[in-house]
Amino acid sequence: MPAGPSTAARTPFVLLVVLLLGGGLITLLLLNSALNEGSFELSELKKRTTELTDEQQALQRDVDASFEPDALARRARELGMVPGGGPAFLDPDGTVRGVPSKAPPAPVVAPPPITPAPPEPSAGTPSPTPTVTAATTPAPGTAAAGPGGSTASGTPAAQPSTSPGR
Repeated sequence: MPAGPSTAARTPFVLLVVLLLGGGLITLLLLNSALNEGSFELSELKKRTTELTDEQQALQRDVDASFEPDALARRARELGMVPGGGPAFLDPDGTVRGVPSKAPPAPVVAPPPITPAPPEPSAGTPSPTPTVTAATTPAPGTAAAGPGGSTASGTPAAQPSTSPGR
């Protein structure tokens, strides 16, 4: 038997097996690289999620702290609000339960002093000083109602009438 034909038939088969194994290894290498890249991206996203969660919790603590009773009372005082007295209730039959009273006056806080701006060195004339007016004047033909419901001229302001028949 001659040895020539048997080696010629095996060569394409061996070449096919080598190409399949090489292609499989290259595919496996590419798949492994893609998985590693995804793993790095996943770890970065987890790290970013942790940072954002910490930031969100810190912001939520700040919001919760601003709604505590002490903080609300302090902000109300800064706005000039005062605590109200004891409440009075109006029953459906028109009787009043409790003793209505006015709230105490707000403490007077002096406004900061207004200082004129220093003159600009490049300009030869000094800048004008700002003027502050104590109150605005009402337009002609109108009257400004002051405390107690009276106008600036001393006449009582129009008060809405209440009818006991309701």
